[in-house]
Amino acid sequence: MKKAVFTGKTIDEAVNAGLKQWNLPAERVKVTVLEQPSKGLFGLIGTKDAKVELEKIPDPIEEAELFLAEVFKTMELEVQVERQEDEEGTLLNLTGPELGILIGRRGQTLDALQYLTNIVGNRYSNSHIRIVLDAEKFRERRKKTLEDLARRLAQRVIKTRKEVVLEPMPPQERKIIHSYLQNYSGVKTFSKGEEPNRRIIIALRSQ
Repeated sequence: MKKAVFTGKTIDEAVNAGLKQWNLPAERVKVTVLEQPSKGLFGLIGTKDAKVELEKIPDPIEEAELFLAEVFKTMELEVQVERQEDEEGTLLNLTGPELGILIGRRGQTLDALQYLTNIVGNRYSNSHIRIVLDAEKFRERRKKTLEDLARRLAQRVIKTRKEVVLEPMPPQERKIIHSYLQNYSGVKTFSKGEEPNRRIIIALRSQ
């Protein structure tokens, strides 16, 4: 229920009745006054309560979670979503018995689902929000895998003195490699090509 009508002896009382029933703060609702209260004859006969219509203002993260729930329901998957907030945005961690299908090859399915989830969340937000999807710490494991790869390839470049061209990667994975090798002695990194075929190149750093 996103809209409902509430009554009270005053406007504030009617609004507070709705906030209490919905368990929401005042900033999460839009208030439309339908009827002002009136005291009636001699303050006794024909008194009328205030009547207001409250409309819930969608919460971007809640809407994103509802979208995910619909996706999981359609796929007939039992998945729980745990929310964590930090200074960079919101992490939605997925847990359940069949997460492999949601992660996909090298996290491609998870990345696509994260992209769609961000579109849904930002549709209900006045400012840009960042939502990260993870599944049983896949992001952490993938980060370590990419850093290990970056280190091995950097060592190869130094040894052979020939640049290495990596396979195409999404922006967030390229960022991990760029960051890891930023201060790695002897090599430099840069990206080349257009999305979705943009690649990282590891080359010798000029002396």
